[in-house]
Amino acid sequence: MELRALADQPFALLLELERRARVALTASGAETDGNDEWVGIAFRLGSEQFIASRDDVREVMPLPDTMTRVPGAKPWLRGVTNVRGQLLTIVDLRSFLGSGGKGPDRHGRVLVLASRDVPTGLLVDQVFGFRRFLPAEFDEQAPTPSLRCEQYLRGAYRRNNESWPKFDFFALLEDQNFLNAGEAS
Repeated sequence: MELRALADQPFALLLELERRARVALTASGAETDGNDEWVGIAFRLGSEQFIASRDDVREVMPLPDTMTRVPGAKPWLRGVTNVRGQLLTIVDLRSFLGSGGKGPDRHGRVLVLASRDVPTGLLVDQVFGFRRFLPAEFDEQAPTPSLRCEQYLRGAYRRNNESWPKFDFFALLEDQNFLNAGEAS
């Protein structure tokens, strides 16, 4: 498959790159036991980097060109959009966490969460792609972020001098502050 054919499908492109990397590792004999590694999607909010489980994200897509603003919604709820026949709520995650709204730029992406109950896309500043970690690289203690998101962090993966706090999107989806997106009257 030609990678250029996937240029407008970022998540499919990442999956194909992952498949090719696995083939290359197998051919070189460097393949580790796939059951031992944890795979996440790395992303940036402001100046901080995070990681979320690959299983929690259904798709990565650019910010939709057309969104319908929801009257009476809090400013962090950017609107709703139709994605292949499904209404999807778009939330500016950085704004929800109290760090100001995001203006659209070429790096911004929407992480479509793998939730049937709450169809949500989270606008993040940048997606770095997949990161793989071994169990020994996990630390139960997450670093203290400058964003107000401690209640959504479940430890961190650490490698060399990098720390990747693990963001639990399903804890976010259960938060009543997140679910109550209407302005108080």
